[in-house]
Amino acid sequence: MRVLVVGSGGVGTAVARTVAKWGLFERVVMADHDLNRAQRAVAGAGDRFAAYQVDAGNEREIAELMAKERIDAVLNAVDPRFVMPVFRAALGAGVTYLDMAMSLSHPHPTDPYRTPGVKLGDEQFAQAVQWEERGLMALCGMGVEPGLADVFARYAADVLFSSIDEIGVRDGANLVVEGYDFCPTFSIWTTIEECLNPPIVWEKGRDWFTTEPFSEPETFVFPAGIGPIECVNVEHEEVLLVPRWIDTGRVTFKYGLGDEFIGVLKTIHQLGLDSTMPVDVGGVQVAPRDVIAASLPDPAEIGDRMTGLTCAGTWVRGTGKDGSPREVYLHHVADNAQCMSEFGSQAVVWQTAMNPIVALELIDNGIWAGTGVLGPEALPAEPFLDLLAEHGAAWACEERTPSPV
Repeated sequence: MRVLVVGSGGVGTAVARTVAKWGLFERVVMADHDLNRAQRAVAGAGDRFAAYQVDAGNEREIAELMAKERIDAVLNAVDPRFVMPVFRAALGAGVTYLDMAMSLSHPHPTDPYRTPGVKLGDEQFAQAVQWEERGLMALCGMGVEPGLADVFARYAADVLFSSIDEIGVRDGANLVVEGYDFCPTFSIWTTIEECLNPPIVWEKGRDWFTTEPFSEPETFVFPAGIGPIECVNVEHEEVLLVPRWIDTGRVTFKYGLGDEFIGVLKTIHQLGLDSTMPVDVGGVQVAPRDVIAASLPDPAEIGDRMTGLTCAGTWVRGTGKDGSPREVYLHHVADNAQCMSEFGSQAVVWQTAMNPIVALELIDNGIWAGTGVLGPEALPAEPFLDLLAEHGAAWACEERTPSPV
């Protein structure tokens, strides 16, 4: 398989390093608007790797690079603003497409905290028939969350439960970045987008609806010594993907953000610094959110200052195969020290990067196949989890005491 990775930031670089370490794929092409960054991503990786400069917003440039390098699959590793240009370029070129975040949402113009407007992924699902007609697959939301979390949901439905009442993705960490009072471990642009947009929830009989940001706080106890963390509703793709393929009563996504982090995000919003609309600053047009992003440390460069663990997982409750109530938390824990030692990438970006690599392996081997616009839960979970374990990325299923309905 010949793979193009568009975006050579933290996650893209982690993809390159992991693919090199695992010895996968015939050809890996790293592309970025900053050629130096793409070149750094492939430094020392070997002759199978190449670096190019490309504008992720320019479909023609992307398509030309696909043709030049005879690409079989493209992995979109840029922020969600550029999902649609890469998505359309892949369709036009007849290339398998993967991403880790879906097309952007737009809140309802008059009732944003009850009624969805344009939902995450709506623009992509609107083109599903075109992908089907061409016999092509667009595998969307194939990072860790969304991605591995959706695979866990599929596994629970197929193997662990006879019926499911609720699926809730829960994310928490005890990571600390030395020397910084505020230092997100993932793209602040994306973090602002998903945390300040109206969170979305799905319920059977009600379908999708929105709430106020940071709604429905709950204390969730994370494994591996991370412990109890307050989690709140956040807009995320799993809620848009899981109900399309899995029969359940309710789907939510909650982050363990912490009061301080939420307070900073609220201040950013109150000051209008979350805006993506350019403003005039001394004759220069600049988006406030881009200024925030440029002012904070690059998540790809903070690994040597980070300590701790991050946990991504899917909590499921319902009726087990034996007919009794059951509740589990399927999860993967990444230790920053281990990720830095083995892959030279910090835990959050590496945990995201490993999953599309495994998905590409399964596609390359013909184990995962399909047409149209798909989420990870549309495909069999067990081969994915088996291959993940073969690579040493151990996952676990923690039994929990069933909570009252």
